[in-house]
Amino acid sequence: MWTITLLYILGLTLCQASGQGASTQMYYVRLTIESSAIPNITERLGETFVNETSLQVDNLTVTTVCQSDAGSRECSCSSNFRWSEEGCDLQEKCTFPKDHTPMCVHSDAVAINGFLRLEGTTYHNCLKPEDSAEYKACHKDMFVKMKTVYSTLPGFDTLSITRYRVGSVIVEFALTVAQKIGQKDLVDKSDQLTRNVNASLDLESSGVIKLTMPASPVCFTDQPLLSCQLQEPLGVLPVWQLSQDRRVTEIFNGTEALVSTEPKNTTVQLLKISELWEGVYSCAYHQKKNDLTISHQASALMDLALLPDILISTEPGFPKCDSPEEVLSVKVICEIGKNTENYTVTWAHEHLFNAVPSEETKKTFTANAIVTCTESGVPTVTCNFANRCNETRSATVDINIIYEGEKFCPAEGDWGNTKVGFKGRLKCKGATGQRTRKCTTGDPEPFWEPEVSSCVNQDLNDVLKNAENSDIGLGSLDENAADVFSQLDQVTNNSQKINSYANLNASVQVLLSLSNKINSINNDTTADDFFDSSSNLLEESLKDSWIKKSGQENISLAERYLSSVEKLIDATNVTQLKKKKNIEVMATNCTKQNTKCYNKVFNVSVILKSSNPGKVKSAGFKELEKYLPQKDNTLEPNSIVVSTTMENKISSVEVEIRFPLLRKRPPHVLMKCVAWDNATRDWSEDGCKWSGASDEGLCTCKHLSSFAILMQRYPLKIDGLHQVTQVGLAVSVVSLVTCLIIEVLVWSSVVKTNTLYLRHTAHINISLCLLVADCCFLASMDPESVSELWCRIFVVLKHFCFLSMFFWMLCLSGMLLHQAVFLFHNVSKRTYLRLSMFLGYVCPLLIVVITFLVYDGGIEGEYFSKESCWLLYEGLMKGSIHTFVIPVGIIVFVNVLSMMVVIMKLLDHPKNAERTNESEKKAAVTVMRSVILLTPIFGVTWVFGFAVMLMDLTSGPIAITVNYLFTLLNAFQGFFILLTTCVMDKSTREALGKRLKTNASAPTSSSTTKLQSTWKK
Repeated sequence: MWTITLLYILGLTLCQASGQGASTQMYYVRLTIESSAIPNITERLGETFVNETSLQVDNLTVTTVCQSDAGSRECSCSSNFRWSEEGCDLQEKCTFPKDHTPMCVHSDAVAINGFLRLEGTTYHNCLKPEDSAEYKACHKDMFVKMKTVYSTLPGFDTLSITRYRVGSVIVEFALTVAQKIGQKDLVDKSDQLTRNVNASLDLESSGVIKLTMPASPVCFTDQPLLSCQLQEPLGVLPVWQLSQDRRVTEIFNGTEALVSTEPKNTTVQLLKISELWEGVYSCAYHQKKNDLTISHQASALMDLALLPDILISTEPGFPKCDSPEEVLSVKVICEIGKNTENYTVTWAHEHLFNAVPSEETKKTFTANAIVTCTESGVPTVTCNFANRCNETRSATVDINIIYEGEKFCPAEGDWGNTKVGFKGRLKCKGATGQRTRKCTTGDPEPFWEPEVSSCVNQDLNDVLKNAENSDIGLGSLDENAADVFSQLDQVTNNSQKINSYANLNASVQVLLSLSNKINSINNDTTADDFFDSSSNLLEESLKDSWIKKSGQENISLAERYLSSVEKLIDATNVTQLKKKKNIEVMATNCTKQNTKCYNKVFNVSVILKSSNPGKVKSAGFKELEKYLPQKDNTLEPNSIVVSTTMENKISSVEVEIRFPLLRKRPPHVLMKCVAWDNATRDWSEDGCKWSGASDEGLCTCKHLSSFAILMQRYPLKIDGLHQVTQVGLAVSVVSLVTCLIIEVLVWSSVVKTNTLYLRHTAHINISLCLLVADCCFLASMDPESVSELWCRIFVVLKHFCFLSMFFWMLCLSGMLLHQAVFLFHNVSKRTYLRLSMFLGYVCPLLIVVITFLVYDGGIEGEYFSKESCWLLYEGLMKGSIHTFVIPVGIIVFVNVLSMMVVIMKLLDHPKNAERTNESEKKAAVTVMRSVILLTPIFGVTWVFGFAVMLMDLTSGPIAITVNYLFTLLNAFQGFFILLTTCVMDKSTREALGKRLKTNASAPTSSSTTKLQSTWKK
């Protein structure tokens, strides 16, 4: 006997609910008949079910056919019908208990769940207890209104209100339609219901869309195609989603997924299989009209047969043999990531005795390898993983044995014995990656190299994976990028968690990965997260983590950082100044012709001159200048890095960048304006010009790039200047000694008046001071070889001796001025001498002592420079050099003024001739000649000295010429003194000549005695 289930649609001429309009009702009938009667059953029973004239049977269809057996039934669905029972949906025939009534439904049958949100208070009684009269009346009213609308749908089957809940009043209901439903009809009637009851309506249907899945399981090398077929075009775009562990992600076109859409069909093809694509797939169409929203969707599970990533290792890493006869047991471990696949694992080996599986867990598989200690090739062990599709993946490890007599690094801490030339490897604790340490050949014993860690914070590693997977098609690229930037900001906000090269490398890799994927960043929150995370990586506390401790990379970390951040800034819609701790970004819209665009970041002003550049962006990076590689070791960065880009690509552009310097530029130190050249991976001067010492922070460039200022580590050197100084000082020292000897020899012969006495006394003291100063100069000509203490002593001596020399010149000019102006006022020799001693030594001493105390006890960098062993010049009226320059300038001015007065007085000699002693007059003329000759020598010398102090060697040839002149004049000062005071002085020449002729053999002590006797007068 056969049992059949029939579905017949009863059409009513009046609506069931209200008696108006046409409606339908579905009925299911089960019949047990002979098999021979099945073909004609629908024709014979068409009139049987209706005995009222107001009703008619619109359709009568066999849905399910079952054949009874002892205690069970084997059933199948008729054509265009499918099983409604779970577990039978993929099978053609299903077996059920005999007392169970199976059911097949139409392939186009639709089930709808709805949520009706009612406005107002009309249906508040529906929230009352179900046994109350108010609830029953409210429920009946609502049910009638809903059925009035939906029972007119062709194929209407059932309608039930499942519950009422609060949220104003929300009605949850279920609706089934037993055949294909017209979507326009459903939309129109549902919209009518929202107007009838003043509500908004959300519908979720299943059955409108037919989802076709690939056969299970989907193999790892497959490219499965998922397809959704519509009954009719809906006029809206489909939405594909993947549900995994309660997380729902929308599917887009990406590197691993292709989504295509046609009016009645949509497909997703996966180009690459991984655990990311395992889960429940659904496709949905969302229609909206007024207060009505309808979601049509279908979903199914896709079962993937995956292959694992395998990490293989041995314990111990390097087995040690003590003798050739020994046999060792080595544990081989194969670890895989979290995976639901049930793998078949097999082992293979070469050059070893055996490998026997010993232990197996969900993630770890082990085998014991038996190896001998005779050298017969490198033993290897392979673990093979096969999935349900019989696809395989394997990993192989060499068992590197330390044979008898071979050198190795002995165990140290966590590190076990390691063979020479090999690396020991350890898993990171609490992080991903591994630590390595190489054993290197040494003399006489091998030694351990420093450990290299590639351990990456687990949270940061997750962020990196998310960045790499952001464009595969799981979720939109923009939303994925926003999530990654937010996660990166949180992870990098704590610098202690990422304080290693491996962590910084992973962080930069996140930025680099996104920079190659993202075309635009338009969300302000995403932009803030990007700038925050990029700024976090430049924290000063991370400075030691930017440089890899061992080995050289093709591209440095800083280069990759700069390149990726520049790309991301270019893609970011910057509408206002973004100020972070280590990054600032400013954008300006410049659309006018021949305009100047102005940006300012970290007090660096950028002016771009171009024709219609569009949006111009400038970014400043603190600390980055320290990490970018630099091939020229004579230069060092002296500014932050500033990058400038513009929207419209124009060949003609000029950029002026005014940098605040990180460190004050020492005198005569050359600076270069540079731009980063990606081709040479170095700073380049091409197209950039430095404005010079007069405006040392200004750079002008003819192209766009990342800019900075580099400063030479040492001042410019003038060729030959050192040798000229040495020769000149040597000549001066000899000349000054000669001058002093001559003064001793001729003292008694030339010192005949008070004026001459004071003149020669001044000459001797000037020569002595200059001699000491020149000796100190010679001793400190190589400052690097002089200790700081001796350098300080030499500076103090030079400061004092040079000042004393000029003050003695002041004594000469003062004496001359006094005699010229006050003709009848004579001052005793003793008084002159005391005054000269005070001016010549006490005044310079006071200046030097006060200066020494004011500048923190003469410390280096305040009072003097260790690089030159001389007073410090820090700018106009800044630095200890001015305690020398100002007194010398005043003395030179007074000397010149005195000479002018004396000359005028001497020209007026007729009035004074009778009053002036001829010898005194002659002495005055001699003194005046000395002052006139010495003042230009010392004055002109130090005029050039002032010019040297003010002019920078970076200025060019003029500065170099002035330096040569000053060096020549200053170095040969002693020689000039010899010429002016001895060689060119007639009385001195005559006295010296007589002395040499008459007392050629006289002892030196005689001259000394005469000198002493002269002093007593």
